[in-house]
Amino acid sequence: MMKVTHFTSVHPENDTRIFIKECSSLAEHYEVSYVVPSAKSYQKNGVNVIGINAKAKNRLLRMLSTTYQVYKKCKALDSDVYHFHDPELLLSGLLLKGAGKAVIYDVHEDVPEQILSKHWIPKPIKRPLHFMVKAVEKFCSKRFDAVITATPAITDRFKTYNENTVTVQNFPIMNELAERGERKTDSDHSIAYVGSITAARGIKEMIEAIYEVNKEQRVSLELGGKFFPETLLDEMRKLPGWKHTNYMGVLQREQVKDTLAKSSLGMVLIHPEPRYKVAYPVKLFEYMSAGLPVIVSNFELWEDIVYTSRCGLCVNPLDVNDVKNAIAWMLSNPDEALAMGRNGRKAVEQQFNWEKESRKLVALYEQLGRRAVPVLEEEVV
Repeated sequence: MMKVTHFTSVHPENDTRIFIKECSSLAEHYEVSYVVPSAKSYQKNGVNVIGINAKAKNRLLRMLSTTYQVYKKCKALDSDVYHFHDPELLLSGLLLKGAGKAVIYDVHEDVPEQILSKHWIPKPIKRPLHFMVKAVEKFCSKRFDAVITATPAITDRFKTYNENTVTVQNFPIMNELAERGERKTDSDHSIAYVGSITAARGIKEMIEAIYEVNKEQRVSLELGGKFFPETLLDEMRKLPGWKHTNYMGVLQREQVKDTLAKSSLGMVLIHPEPRYKVAYPVKLFEYMSAGLPVIVSNFELWEDIVYTSRCGLCVNPLDVNDVKNAIAWMLSNPDEALAMGRNGRKAVEQQFNWEKESRKLVALYEQLGRRAVPVLEEEVV
């Protein structure tokens, strides 16, 4: 059986894309290990999770010490295929490729574009760093056996570097978040947002819109995730709408499922930054899979998904009044909102699901396995 190792220096052991989706799906076909820092070693879903005791105090130490420790463990495993998930592991990927291994670079986000909006990167170096990272990704990706990307927009860039680039989108597992339990009563509504919480992801607009809606009818914001930076939490607590916000911290998957099951609708109010406007928001599809109607930013790509599926409303994420009116309409038209939720669920069942995406992932691995067969035969002879 082909030995496969996924590895990361950034993501957690229970990462939804890496562990819950990719590793667990591949474990049905191959011997799969997942090397991850700051975790214990155990086996789950047929995956050997291998924890590395590497708690870096800052980003620089992580990019130096943690990546080296992860690489050492990966090399010791002597797998056939190595699949990594962070740009800071590009050198590790090259070293493993130089050792004769098949290597896959999994690109979750457009990192060069991300750099331009990172608050912690000094403005004078953002543009040079953007071009440098782009050049390094190009140089390395040409030498890998394959590149996997999370969105078609990222695929377009990497196809110019490596023809064997495959889009494996982060769509939800069909029944993981399927609706269960009872929706709240008409007089006690809640709106869900679960994910990374930043200014650019519209947290201020959500809380302000909730405040405005509560002038006419009672509704709460069910908020789950981690604030970036942490000081943003203190800022949001000062807003009048915070009293209508139930902040639950970081949620486990079962808690996410319970939260969505009890909510009336889901929101994604990401700001119109270039990198977001061409991205597929995971939360949108998770809300749809749970049967929730959605209110999302009015980006052309997102409007096409929402209005074609007839599963929600699109708004200007920077206009609190526009958001407030969309929420009020949803709550005042429960039959139409429920129909939107059913439409979203149907779209997930037919198109936007991990079961379809996982077949592309397995097909790529089968392709890499066939390449290895002649080499193995020669060694036997």
